Amino acid sequence: MATNIGIMDSAYFVGRSEILSWINSTLHLNLTKVEEACTGAVQCQLMDAVHPGMVPMHKVNFDAKNEYEMIQNYKVLQDVFNKLKITKHIEVNRLIKGRPLDNLEFMQWMKGYCDSVNGGLTRSYNPLERREACKGGKEASKKSATMQPSTKNAASFPKNAPHNGRRNDATIMNLANQSVKAARPSSGGPPVYPEAERTAFEQQITELKLSVDSLEKERDFYFAKLRDIEILCQCPEIENLLVVGAIKRILYAADDDSSVVAEAQAMISENQQQLEPLGSILEEEEDEPKGDNQKRKNIINIEVDAAASNTLTPRQRTSDASDVHCSGSPLVTY
Repeated sequence: MATNIGIMDSAYFVGRSEILSWINSTLHLNLTKVEEACTGAVQCQLMDAVHPGMVPMHKVNFDAKNEYEMIQNYKVLQDVFNKLKITKHIEVNRLIKGRPLDNLEFMQWMKGYCDSVNGGLTRSYNPLERREACKGGKEASKKSATMQPSTKNAASFPKNAPHNGRRNDATIMNLANQSVKAARPSSGGPPVYPEAERTAFEQQITELKLSVDSLEKERDFYFAKLRDIEILCQCPEIENLLVVGAIKRILYAADDDSSVVAEAQAMISENQQQLEPLGSILEEEEDEPKGDNQKRKNIINIEVDAAASNTLTPRQRTSDASDVHCSGSPLVTY
């Protein structure tokens, strides 16, 4: 029976730090960015962890650097999806580009799926041993082993992922300094904290955790909005519009590029300046045929009157003149 995995919307609100922590703890790796998993090898081993023996690990390349090597990894992953009758579509062309948003979204889906299988438990899975069969697997394990001791101290201290969280840096540093001062024993023995001071520390830690959770939810909310805008800009009906190009320029700009908004506005202004002369020319071209048509009508009327006058006999002309004379027309002079 086909299994159509419907990942809950809440899975897409998992933050980058939680995704990285989950990958590194499950596979004994040391990734620092989600987009480092763009090669597809990490996804293959995650599927191997929840479905042992299902993934041919000897076909997985952890040393993939070129796009064609990455595509081979995603082919292995797609074969596993087909065997398990998973209908999730893999956006290979976007993932191999290493875009943070696309890779984060796919890894969020992967975490939601893995958590849904046996509660995410990998039991006695040995990622290092399974990775030895992969190309570049031993090197990846060695790199992780050499970098892990240097990152333990950094990982033990909480990080504020959102930019808004910077306002809590001073509070966190003060708390850390107070903890260090209190932890220094005067006589070489273990530190002794007064009950009131320990309670105050626990309260500050709780408040900081709540603040971090709130900031992460706010960050994820705006990230989801940006993702919706990106999907809208990729619609074939509007993706070639200039304003959409300006929006994409802002979306994909680097964090330290402060002039991107001005550049996007300049793109739109320049296009408007180029269109204004073209609009004037079109208006002139529309007005010219109207004047030419009126002139042609006047010329045709004069030619018709002259032709009619020439075809009349002298008696008809006299008769017409007398009719006008008798009619009392103000045009007739006596």
